[in-house]
Amino acid sequence: MNHIVARFAFFMLGVAINSFGIVLITVGNLGTSPISSVPYVFSLAFPQLSFGMTTFIWNILFIMIQVVLLRRRFKPSQFLQIIANILFSSAIDVSSTILWFLDPQALWERLLCVVLGCLILAFGIVIEVAPNVIVVPGEGLVRALSIVTKVRYGTVKVAFDVTLMVIATICSFIFFGRLNGIGIGTIISAIIVGLFINAINKLFRFPDHIRALALSHDDHRETVTVSK
Repeated sequence: MNHIVARFAFFMLGVAINSFGIVLITVGNLGTSPISSVPYVFSLAFPQLSFGMTTFIWNILFIMIQVVLLRRRFKPSQFLQIIANILFSSAIDVSSTILWFLDPQALWERLLCVVLGCLILAFGIVIEVAPNVIVVPGEGLVRALSIVTKVRYGTVKVAFDVTLMVIATICSFIFFGRLNGIGIGTIISAIIVGLFINAINKLFRFPDHIRALALSHDDHRETVTVSK
């Protein structure tokens, strides 16, 4: 049985949860996640553009870079990342609207927002990745860089996140003359989201159930191919 509808549904659910987690981290006013650090700084510098809009523009740039890097190896199906980008960027603005009332003042309140946001983001990433249907533009670019440079994905991912934080820091000083939109919350996110993801995959069974949808489809496709 082809579970493509269920797989896409889980993917969209994961993306929506991702956006909520990122916005909650941002509400803590201690920075945002590394992947969102540059568009967040730009949204602060250009208030006429929402966080979701700057995220959309930034991710379109990621897709364009993939096309340049991969050339003929960039498959037409990878343009589906645009759909993922629209969903993710829209969900960020929706999440921002939902959480408008949150205004943490005490340091512990702000840190709580960051940690809870990281936990929610980790759950979202697990649910988003498990169906194996579309990659979001950021992940797509990391994969492209890994293919072109022949460096392991994990190594490229770390370098990629660090590069984004450096770019965000430079932009922050250019626009504001100080750090704004990036801070200790960004560093905390970079450290603990991966730990949360590992813990979720270890403690819960639902990621395996979601992954099984993709595996059953792949097994069915392989069976059909063999029978031919």
